[in-house]
Amino acid sequence: MHDVYDEFKHQLPDIDPAETQEWIESLDALVKQSGGDRARFVLYKLLKRARMLHVGLPPLTQTRYINTISPEQEPYFPGDEEMELRVRRLIRWNAVAMVVRANHHFEGIGGHLATYASAASLYEVGFNHFFRGKDDGASGDQIFFQGHAAPGIYARAFVEGRLSESQLDHFRREVVRGEGLSSYPHPRLMPEFWEFPTVSMGLGPLAAIYQARFNRYLQHRGIKDTSTSRVWAFLGDGECDEPESLGALHVAAREGLDNLTFVVNCNLQRLDGPVRGNGKIIQELESVFRGSGWNVIKVLWSREWDDLLARDVDGVLVNRMAETTDGESQRMTIADGAYIREHFFGTDPRLRKLVEHLSDEQLRSLRRGGHDYRKVYAAYHAAVRHTGAPTAILAQTVKGWALGPSVEARNITHQAKKMSFEELKIFRDRLQLPISDDKLTEDPPYYHPGPDSPEVRYMIERRRALGGFVPRRIVRAKPIEQPEASAFAEFARGSGSAAASTTMAFTRLLRNLLRDKNVGKRVVPIIPDEARTFGMDPLFKEVGIYSPLGQRYEPVDAETLLPYREAIDGQVLEEGITESGSMASFTAAGTSYATHSEQMLPFYVFYSMFGLQRTGDQIWAFGDARGRGFLCGATAGRTTLNGEGLQHEDGHSHVLATSIPNIRAYDPAFAYETAVIVRDGIKRMLGDGEDIFYYLTLYNENYPQPAMPEGVEEDIVRGVYLFRPGEEGRRRRVTLLGSGSIMRQVLRAQELLQEKYDVSADVYSVTSYQQLRNEALAVERWNRLHPNAEPRLPHVTSVLGGHSPIVAASDWLKALPDQISRWAGSPFVPLGTDGFGRSDTREALRRHFEIDSESIATASLHALALCEQYGSDLVAKAIADLGIDPEKPEPRTA
Repeated sequence: MHDVYDEFKHQLPDIDPAETQEWIESLDALVKQSGGDRARFVLYKLLKRARMLHVGLPPLTQTRYINTISPEQEPYFPGDEEMELRVRRLIRWNAVAMVVRANHHFEGIGGHLATYASAASLYEVGFNHFFRGKDDGASGDQIFFQGHAAPGIYARAFVEGRLSESQLDHFRREVVRGEGLSSYPHPRLMPEFWEFPTVSMGLGPLAAIYQARFNRYLQHRGIKDTSTSRVWAFLGDGECDEPESLGALHVAAREGLDNLTFVVNCNLQRLDGPVRGNGKIIQELESVFRGSGWNVIKVLWSREWDDLLARDVDGVLVNRMAETTDGESQRMTIADGAYIREHFFGTDPRLRKLVEHLSDEQLRSLRRGGHDYRKVYAAYHAAVRHTGAPTAILAQTVKGWALGPSVEARNITHQAKKMSFEELKIFRDRLQLPISDDKLTEDPPYYHPGPDSPEVRYMIERRRALGGFVPRRIVRAKPIEQPEASAFAEFARGSGSAAASTTMAFTRLLRNLLRDKNVGKRVVPIIPDEARTFGMDPLFKEVGIYSPLGQRYEPVDAETLLPYREAIDGQVLEEGITESGSMASFTAAGTSYATHSEQMLPFYVFYSMFGLQRTGDQIWAFGDARGRGFLCGATAGRTTLNGEGLQHEDGHSHVLATSIPNIRAYDPAFAYETAVIVRDGIKRMLGDGEDIFYYLTLYNENYPQPAMPEGVEEDIVRGVYLFRPGEEGRRRRVTLLGSGSIMRQVLRAQELLQEKYDVSADVYSVTSYQQLRNEALAVERWNRLHPNAEPRLPHVTSVLGGHSPIVAASDWLKALPDQISRWAGSPFVPLGTDGFGRSDTREALRRHFEIDSESIATASLHALALCEQYGSDLVAKAIADLGIDPEKPEPRTA
């Protein structure tokens, strides 16, 4: 009997082996006498009691398919449940009315009915008892609302008096500024209402984790007291299919973010059908969250099940709950009571006997726990009191709850936008609202009981007690005094003969800013485990790496000049190998001016290839959130990072950046250009309060950094300036445009043209093709709409619009310089790095992509030939003299 114990009892010392033996014998006897089910029941009870006694046992990754909080553990419910039911019904109706009216008048306008219908109780418990507002000047709670539930949030704001009927009637019609309501949470379009864009699936949960972490960062660095703020993230069980939803759970657990609560609306349905038709998504998610170190609270069954479970002495009901697949559960949801009695309870005589006292209608009315106010309140109450770890609440609901038999729990429920007259009647009757039938024949009317009604007074009182309305975005942050001029002064002088990369220069600038008395404490350096690659490791010692635990070990490099140093008040966010996590931190820091009324200055430095390409969705959401900060694409360019191969060599980020309306994208060639751009950005964002952000590309190629020419600062910011004019006295002339590290190839091409081919070349540094294009488009539009006024001239035309051919070379796709071609002059020849990257020397790569000095010179001579200023035979001779192979494959296809 005890051979197994005899084998393992010596693995660890046992101070009382006799007592241990008695426990094992008791378990053996229990299994022999009552079977495995009874033994399992007792063990679960013991484990639960151990947790209650705070015995330090690791939790099970999966518990039984019942509520985590038993009835006797439920706290007193402090609200008026009947009143809150009436409030909830008002909101449910108006949410549906808004979407149905919109789709009646504007076919295909869209919207969602079912998500909020399933989650109404989950939100209303929060609104009435937990979500903290900002009226007291504090940060309040940060709430990431599930995007598809937006109609319910609008409906509540309407009943509160914050939105008008006209605004509800402009749901998803936002062209008239300030009049419409956005489809989903979009701070860009509703800057005084929404705080966080969430509908791009998976980004909300990820952002919420790093928001909770950034709250602690501000607290530990003494910038803002965020101790009363809680981050709530509402997401769906289907949304958890997205890797981003669950990919950072370990971060929240590792850092002990007990200021974070996930509420997963487990209605068991995706857009097309069941989330896990053949399995149990809640059990799966419980294992994921518990295995990641989270506290998990399951809210599965309403109070109507409590009596049944209490009388389930054989455990057959618990077993039936556990073995029923989600697909079967959905079938039960749409079935009548007789079907439920036969197919759920009829599988075992003991189960059938358990419900023999209930009518078919009572069986039909057995609810899921996410629709039971008291069960949800108990879960939230436990979550906010749990310490040491974040909490995930898994609440089982029905998608489309209360919307009627044609919508509720059906596979088509997510696509439901309209309701018939009969369906509206059923819905109205379920909600017990005084709306006559004749008012349902056209548009369902909005229903507001009046500002002095008991329901509205109750809502307002509850929000007042919790600190004001939510969601609500408030910008209270004051302008920040600009950095001292000394932080930028050295870069205008250049580096003399010493070689340095623009990445090195930027790192020097960042260190200057960290030491600045005005902005230093607000700088947030963010790096995804590549600080040493970018030469930023001196920051480890100077300002420390943020860790809520400090540093509990002596690092291996403790005796060196630049040791790895973690600190509770550390300033650097060294994120590990996660661009998405780094981008989430960048978002939390870049929106802090609104979220916490604290202006922060984030610099996120990353391999440029893994920025806009890898996390473009987050960067777009950052623009939506009106974030401010600097994205710094280091080791930029398709040929400059020469040995890393195809997937590391970035030639397209600047083209991708062009698609984001409020980004300012720059490709500086020299250290002083970088300094001027950063200074301009700090003024615009922290001083003038512009809701913009910057993308800078930084290069790892070392070369002497020149001094800044006089009076070019404004043109650096605008996008182009004359860096080196060509020699006078030559009869042929071209204009060369360069940017980034390819500027050196352009300058060498200038020398070749002048020394060997008697061609004068003016060299312009183009710091931003994007800014030139945007300004030209704006001027073009103004001219189009003001035909009787004196036409304006785009800046790019005034600077470049001469009669000489233009050749533009960069380490990016030809599409980048080609953006300005129609305003710059003709012929315009873009040279770039179209095609896949590859490993080789810089010289070989630039010859391969035809952006080296010889290729630039060849393109210039051919452009002159097109203008009949140079003979084609002379171009052919130059091609041979310069070693250009005219028969080699096109780089784009090679």
